Amino acid sequence: MFRKILIWSIALLALGYVACAIFLDVEQRTLLYFPQYTHVEPGQTDFALQRGAVTLRGWVMNPGQSRALIYFGGNGDAVQTMREDYARWAPDRTVYLLAYRGYGASDGAPTEAALFGDALALYDDVRTRQQDIAVVGRSLGSGIATWLAAQRPLQKLLLVTPYDSIARVAQGRFPMFPAALMMEDKFESWRYAPAVHCPVLVIAAEDDRVVPAASTARLMETFSPRPQYIRLDHTGHGNIVNDPAYAAAVTNFLR
Repeated sequence: MFRKILIWSIALLALGYVACAIFLDVEQRTLLYFPQYTHVEPGQTDFALQRGAVTLRGWVMNPGQSRALIYFGGNGDAVQTMREDYARWAPDRTVYLLAYRGYGASDGAPTEAALFGDALALYDDVRTRQQDIAVVGRSLGSGIATWLAAQRPLQKLLLVTPYDSIARVAQGRFPMFPAALMMEDKFESWRYAPAVHCPVLVIAAEDDRVVPAASTARLMETFSPRPQYIRLDHTGHGNIVNDPAYAAAVTNFLR
């Protein structure tokens, strides 16, 4: 009797494990992207970029400046909430904040390949107006920003709470499953960092419970030379932008 119970228990555990693995695999993009918190009407935006059948929409601040700043937000960021801040922190730059596919008022659905292609298209569009372009990437956006910096010349690159690889972060969060192998959108910034040849600033939060400090450290080791690094004490992944020291660091770097 005990042997039968043991066998059934092992079988149930195995079935439960497989069911959880299938759920993680099928729902991986739902667990990575959170556009539902960012939606606005198209009429609330003032900038659009056409990508085939997909229209991406966003905002432009400080129009007409000779230099530009492109901002890539996190996986749950409503980028319009950062408009006034970055317009103030970079007053001599035209600031572009384009919502990812499926975010804000942008069409489509986000994937790594699509977001990379959209970032490149945005850069090329901005370059027709401004030659000196700085890029800020926060959290998820740090991977997009790093990839873009490896493809196109940037004046400066600012990475906020960046990771070396989202696949590795996911593996640490779900250690019982082969998450790194299962993920389709890996955002492996460590692969692209060696090809970045502009000044880089990394800003990290002391109490970041989303991106482990070890992940940020591994990323920094792949840049050459190593980036400038600032860790803001008593801040977390979500509230780092509220620290006055963050505003000061961003303003000083983007001058």
